[in-house]
Amino acid sequence: MLKRGEEMQRDLWTSLLLVWITCVPYSSMALLNNQSQSLQMVSAMIPRNRPSEGQRILSRAKRGWVWNQMFVLEEFSGPDPILVGRLHTDLDMGNKNIKYVLAGEGAGTIFAINERTGDIHAMKRLDREEKAEYTLTAQVIDRDTDKPLEPPSEFIIKVQDINDNPPQFIEGPYKGSVPEMSQVGTSVTRVTATDADDPVYGNSAKLVYSILEGQPYFSIDQTTAIIRVALAGMDREMREEYLVVIQAKDMGGHMGGLSGTTTVTVTLTDINDNPPKFTKGSFEFTIPEDLGIGKPGGRVKANDRDIGENAKSAYSIIGGDERDIFEIVTDAQTQEGILRLKKPLDFESKKSYNLTVVATNIRADSITGGPYMDQTMVKIIVEDADEPPVFTKSTYLFDVHENAAINTVIGAVAARDQDATHSQVRYFIDRHTDLERQFNINVDDGKITLAKPLDRETDMWHNITVTATEVRNHSQISRATVAIKVLDINDNAPEFASEYEAFLCENGKPGQVIQTISAVDKDNPSQGHMFHYRLEMLNNPNFTIKNNLGKCIYTNFFPTPPNYISIILVPLFCY
Repeated sequence: MLKRGEEMQRDLWTSLLLVWITCVPYSSMALLNNQSQSLQMVSAMIPRNRPSEGQRILSRAKRGWVWNQMFVLEEFSGPDPILVGRLHTDLDMGNKNIKYVLAGEGAGTIFAINERTGDIHAMKRLDREEKAEYTLTAQVIDRDTDKPLEPPSEFIIKVQDINDNPPQFIEGPYKGSVPEMSQVGTSVTRVTATDADDPVYGNSAKLVYSILEGQPYFSIDQTTAIIRVALAGMDREMREEYLVVIQAKDMGGHMGGLSGTTTVTVTLTDINDNPPKFTKGSFEFTIPEDLGIGKPGGRVKANDRDIGENAKSAYSIIGGDERDIFEIVTDAQTQEGILRLKKPLDFESKKSYNLTVVATNIRADSITGGPYMDQTMVKIIVEDADEPPVFTKSTYLFDVHENAAINTVIGAVAARDQDATHSQVRYFIDRHTDLERQFNINVDDGKITLAKPLDRETDMWHNITVTATEVRNHSQISRATVAIKVLDINDNAPEFASEYEAFLCENGKPGQVIQTISAVDKDNPSQGHMFHYRLEMLNNPNFTIKNNLGKCIYTNFFPTPPNYISIILVPLFCY
C-alpha cells in the first residue's frame, strides 16, 4: 500500500500541465506543456452580452496565449460572475478528495475559485485603467488533510482592454498665433490628446485628429496634430482671431470610436503691411507771430492700420521751409506730428507758409518690404500779434551843460508800433529811475527837457528809463535806457588843499623856503588846473612868492619880533 502511494506521488510531480485556450477566429488553439507541473489552466473571455453555456470558454483576443496568464474583459457587468478560466489537474479523475484553492491579489474578493471544478470567476466589475493585472497563486490540496498535492503555481490575470475611454485634451483649450499673410502650410501650433485605453491592444487608443470648425482657414495633420495655415492672404486687419475646434477620435477614426474635442484660439500677429495715412489731405493752422520758440503750433496725424511698432511713424518736413522756421516731432503717446517753432515769426515780413510733411513707418517688414510713407500739405497762417512799440535804440546817450536853463531840450527818443494798425505811441519817464524829477518828457514826441538845475559836481551822470506805450493798448509797453552826461563849466573858485600855518625861526635867512602850498578846484577843465598865487599883503616887503607855479613862499629878510606874522595867500585859477 505504501509502495503504491509513493508511485502515485512520483506520478503527480511528473505530470504535465495542459492548457486549453479557445480564441476568436484567426487565433489557434495552443497546447502548452510544462514538465514540472500537472496543473492545467483554461482561460475564457466572455463577451458583453450574456453568453450561452457553450460560449463561456471562448476568449476574444487578437494575440496568442501567453503561458501562465489569464484574461478577463474589463467593464463586464452581466448578471452572473464572469468566467475567467479553469484550473485542472490530471489528478482530477473524478476524485472527490481534490480541492482547488486560490491566493494572491484579489483572491476571495475580486476572484473566486470553485474548489471542486477549478473554475475561476470575476466577482466584480473590473477597470483596466485602475488595475491592469493581478498576480495569483493556484494550488491543489487534499480535501481531507488540507495537504498540498502539488506545488503552488503562480499566474497572472490580465484585465483585457475595451474601448471605454474617450480621448481627452488635458492641456486644452489652446492658444496659437501665426503672422498674418503667412503662406499655406505654415505651422501654427500642435495639440495633444491622450487616451486611457491600452495603447498596445487593438485600436482603442489609436487617435486620428480632424477639424470640426475652422475651415477653410486652417488644417490639421491627422496623425501629428499639427495645425497649419490652409488659406493664403489672411489679413489681421480684416479678422484677427479664429476659433478652431479640433476632434480626436480613437479606433483609428473608424465608426464606433470614441472622440473628444478641444478649442484652439488662433491669433494673427501683425506685420507691417499697411502704410500710414494722413487723416486729411491738407491741414491748416493759424499761429500768432509771438508764439515762443519750441512751442507747438499745430498737430497732424497719420493713422496706420497696423499695431505696435509696425504702426509707429516718424514725421519730417520735406518742403516749404526754406528759412528753417519750423520743425516737426512725434508725440510718443498719440503718434501725432507736432509742429514747433525753431525761429521767431514776423507777420510784417511773411504772413503764411506752405509746408510738405511726410509720415514714414519706422519699421520695415521682411515679408512686405517697405518702409511705407504718406505725405500731406500743411498751410500755416501767421496771425498779427499786438506787439509793444520798438525804440529806435535800446540805449540813448545825451549830454547837457550844468548851467543849462530849465526846460532846455536835452534830446529825444523815438519808438514805433510795427503792427499793421500802427498805433500812436506815448512816452513816459519811469520815476523810479528819476526820484528827484530832474527831467521831463513830452508824451507825444519823446523830447526830454530839464526840470531842475544841474550840478556836475554833485551828479555827473543821470540814468533814467523811458517807456513807450501804445495809445490803443496800454498793456503794450517797451523800455529804453537814457544816459545823460552833465558837462562842466567853471563855476567853482579854487580852494587851498588844506589850511596852512607856516613858522619861521628868528635866525631865518633871506631866500629860505617857508612853506610850499597847493590848491584844488571842483571844476574839471580839459587841460588840467593851473593856479596863480599872490599875497594880499601888498606893502609887506619881507615876503615874496617865487616859482609861482611851484607855489613856494620865500623870506626876504631876517625877521625881528614879533615872532610870527600872518600872510594872506590868494590862489587864482589861471587859464
